[in-house]
Amino acid sequence: MKTYVLLILACTVLSLVDSQALAKQPDVYEPARGIIAGLDKIVTPHGVQETFVATLGEAKQVVNVRGADRDNPILIYVHGGPGASELPFAWAFQRPWEDFFTVVQWDQRGSGRSYLLNDPTTLTPTMTLDRIRDDAIELIEQLRRRYGKRKVFLLGHSFGSVIGLEVAAKRPDLLYAYIGMGQYIDTEAGEKASYAWTLDQAQHSGNAQAVRELKALQPYPGDTSIGKIDAERKWANYYGGFFWRHNDGDFYYHLARLSPDYSQVERENYDKGSAFSTNLLEKQLKGKSFVPLTRLDCPVFMFMGRHDALTPSSLAEAWLNRVDAPAKGKVWFENSAHMMMIEEPGQMLEALLRIRPLASEKTGSESDQTPVSR
Repeated sequence: MKTYVLLILACTVLSLVDSQALAKQPDVYEPARGIIAGLDKIVTPHGVQETFVATLGEAKQVVNVRGADRDNPILIYVHGGPGASELPFAWAFQRPWEDFFTVVQWDQRGSGRSYLLNDPTTLTPTMTLDRIRDDAIELIEQLRRRYGKRKVFLLGHSFGSVIGLEVAAKRPDLLYAYIGMGQYIDTEAGEKASYAWTLDQAQHSGNAQAVRELKALQPYPGDTSIGKIDAERKWANYYGGFFWRHNDGDFYYHLARLSPDYSQVERENYDKGSAFSTNLLEKQLKGKSFVPLTRLDCPVFMFMGRHDALTPSSLAEAWLNRVDAPAKGKVWFENSAHMMMIEEPGQMLEALLRIRPLASEKTGSESDQTPVSR
């Protein structure tokens, strides 16, 4: 299993440069980052805008918290990858969420800015799915104490949906709801479906090169490697399985250059953390399946891109139909593939607002309102 944001970001966002040499070079994007920082500054009297380092499972990890009103419920975004922090991209889509939620972006161990805070040699034996799941649980507990909350909303995207659903299964008492976006359900079935769709697109378009390269991967996924998955993702992305109606994601990757939350050195080390995390976690995803999980003791919702070829939404829909939960719902993003928060930002906000009534932080009670599936 694989989250394309994963190595695509690792290979595409920026080239590797020695940090000391880079620090001496002028940052041509600094003026633009300053403008965006000014635009995104939280100025409301009861707002919150802070970045701090949390120790989770004995590893230092960067946490960014933003919101217009501390009384709003907390929404934690669990990023994809492995190792593909969403923090340097969040400025482009997250600001409207912050009027209604206190939004938390967390650079997981070995990822993003957190990669620079820990000795990779010491971190290596701790890089497991269970440890990152438990990091998430520790983070929730810390945020509850820090901001005086009973529960949180948890949104897992792509690889982060593996971590998020594991948290929901282990500690549903901490969550108002779990939201899966680009949800992984079964890695083997997902890879087979992605490959079949991509090969079909290549054949129907008469792309001889794509057909040749894809057929060379058979049997797929088989004994998958990072290189083999990357070869399939190359064409899945080309045919719009990552961003619908886009054959590349350069416009997205370059957003990191303008992030007020990442320095030039941190950006240039992003791909080191991504490669480090992917090499250690990718093999742990092989054979991962949530099909046996038939009950959740917290509400669960699926946000699904109609054209998502990387985490085929049909698998998430079928699982959601079977699972037993206190409340559940689904939202289809008809003009999106895998990155609906960028592709349909208005629909994303509307979907989040339909789930928000499940929490009532001011009264300490939970609402009985449940969003209607569409």
